[in-house]
Amino acid sequence: MDDSVVTHDQPRSLMARMLTNVAWLIGGKGFGAVCSLAYLAILTRSLGLKDFGHFALIFGTSQALIALAGFQTWRTVVRFGVKHIHTENWGAFGRLSMMSFVFDVFGALAGCLVAYVAFYHFAAELSLNPRLIDTAFWFNVAALWALVSTPTGIVRALDRFDVAVYVEALVPALRLIAAGVIAFAGPSLALFLVAWAVIDLIEAAVYWIVARRLSPQAIRLKYLPTAFRARHENPGLVHFFGITYLGATLDAIFKHGPLLAVGYFVGTSAAGLYRLAHQLAQGLSKLSALLSRAAYAQIARASVASAADEFRRLAAQTTKLAAIGGAIVVVAAATIGGQILALLGGEEFRNGYTILLPLVIVSSIELAGVAFEPVLHSTGRARLSLIARAITVATAAICIALVVNTYAEQGIAWSLVVGATVGYLVMGAMAFVALRRAHSIDIHADPEI
Repeated sequence: MDDSVVTHDQPRSLMARMLTNVAWLIGGKGFGAVCSLAYLAILTRSLGLKDFGHFALIFGTSQALIALAGFQTWRTVVRFGVKHIHTENWGAFGRLSMMSFVFDVFGALAGCLVAYVAFYHFAAELSLNPRLIDTAFWFNVAALWALVSTPTGIVRALDRFDVAVYVEALVPALRLIAAGVIAFAGPSLALFLVAWAVIDLIEAAVYWIVARRLSPQAIRLKYLPTAFRARHENPGLVHFFGITYLGATLDAIFKHGPLLAVGYFVGTSAAGLYRLAHQLAQGLSKLSALLSRAAYAQIARASVASAADEFRRLAAQTTKLAAIGGAIVVVAAATIGGQILALLGGEEFRNGYTILLPLVIVSSIELAGVAFEPVLHSTGRARLSLIARAITVATAAICIALVVNTYAEQGIAWSLVVGATVGYLVMGAMAFVALRRAHSIDIHADPEI
């Protein structure tokens, strides 16, 4: 691996660059998806519905805490870092990266406190087996300290999605190996959790090593004492950071809150069923996450180095491509979703089809609107995306409150569809207005958020 930053100066269109990044991500995630389905099948069949439900609640809690504690610092690194990379101001990029690292550390500490309260004071409400409380807490501690938000942002800002693919492929590959060994030696929920935690920590260490090797001029501890100078070197950073964090919090509530609600209102077995359906829905709609990663970095880069017309064209092309992908995902889920659930977990999981379909629809709606948030962020209107996410969560929460006692986990899943649809329409309208105004503003100017 080259120790210096590799820049991409070849004359390619923004859409071509983004699709190249997506191709790299699909290659890695395609491998990861196969591994994920394999180890998920081992998990469900080894643990059974009840124990897998415990695993789902513990893992789901960790994902929610990571989303809350991570501060989405990668977005800040990408949003403001691409400008420093474009001008080769490595000192400013280094201070920005170190400031994000400090926030990651603070988030991990705060997350550990929240995890302690959640598992030692509310385990009963989540129907968690008392024997698993200590294991669940320490699993979440490891997951929080395995945050890779800042190094992920560094790699994406440098447009090195090819390298990120190799690093992120470690997790599904190692999980598959670990799942196979544990299942052969004697399946145990605690062993699965320990293995998952160790693998996450390995990924975090490798990500930081890679970030350092890609940008040795910037990723240095000498920038740590002056890290908060980044606030003055990046106008609008504080507001952007705050708004994206609140947006990530709302997104975490929307994505992970329903699983905890199922555990609270229905029970552990229902949580296991919901988790498998949710995992499969996320797998079928993985293109959404891939496009989001590539689009966010490329749209941020376009706002710095491209003309307004090309900026608008990239956003429009991304939206059309994502909408087609979303439609394909829904058709696939409606056709073979039940069979896949039964194949993965056994016949007792087949009933999860009634949960899978609405969750896939939610993911497809998110896929169709994948360019909206990057457009709003890059045009200095991050607060509008926050408003749209708040509307999404509020709509879903109201629907859940109305139907949960009657329709249980299916009602929760369909409530998310209603919330996602409303959020899509609101954020889409905001992004459309932002694009229409792009010709009359300087998209290269510092954001006034």
